[in-house]
Amino acid sequence: MEPHEKDRMPFLQLLPNLVTMAGMGIGLTAIRFAMDDRFETAVVLILLSGLIDGMDGLLARRLEATSDFGAELDSLSDFLCFGVAPGLLLYRFALGETHAFGWVFVLVFAGAACLRLARFNVMRAEPDSMRHFTGVPAPAGAGLALLPMFITFAGLGDARQAPAAVAIWLGLVGLLMISRIKTFSPKAMRIPRRAVGIVLIGTVIAVGMVFTRIWLLMVILCVLYVLALIPAVWKARGRILRG
Repeated sequence: MEPHEKDRMPFLQLLPNLVTMAGMGIGLTAIRFAMDDRFETAVVLILLSGLIDGMDGLLARRLEATSDFGAELDSLSDFLCFGVAPGLLLYRFALGETHAFGWVFVLVFAGAACLRLARFNVMRAEPDSMRHFTGVPAPAGAGLALLPMFITFAGLGDARQAPAAVAIWLGLVGLLMISRIKTFSPKAMRIPRRAVGIVLIGTVIAVGMVFTRIWLLMVILCVLYVLALIPAVWKARGRILRG
């Protein structure tokens, strides 16, 4: 191989990192729209960054382009998109009037997301990391944190009328992220053959709701996720936050 060839990287090896950087840019732009009080656009951008977060890891594995650099870059992007941005959105949307009280819970949530991602980096080489997550993953935590905004946008209530409840919810989601409960990993999901038809029809319904009642769909998904957590929380009771 010529010496100058060693200094060149195949584009496909760089593609997962480019996708990660794109997701980071989208998450940061969500904060910009929140500052302009364009909350629905900001939330859509965070949801989009969540989709991109699932793509970069998949691309890296399919292209055999996984690296320690890419993993660390992904975690830093996740902290911004799923730790910082949701907290700032909720503060701007519903917690600003509570002043220090609301800001404390924003810090709790962001700190929990940071700890969750640090623990994931440490544990990702362990065999169990492929079968389940320990604690609620950061992207799912961001989605749960935004539930009060989903409820408001869906017309089911107005979270801005109950800032204390929003703050407590934000702190609770943060605790779920750093908890020891075992949550499902998409990598380990197996669909029973008899349920394949239901999953396919459910996907069609979900796609339809994306273009008609997206916020109601997000409320439903959050509620289903919380219901799925109840058995794990019950099983881990008494040692949820213990190492």
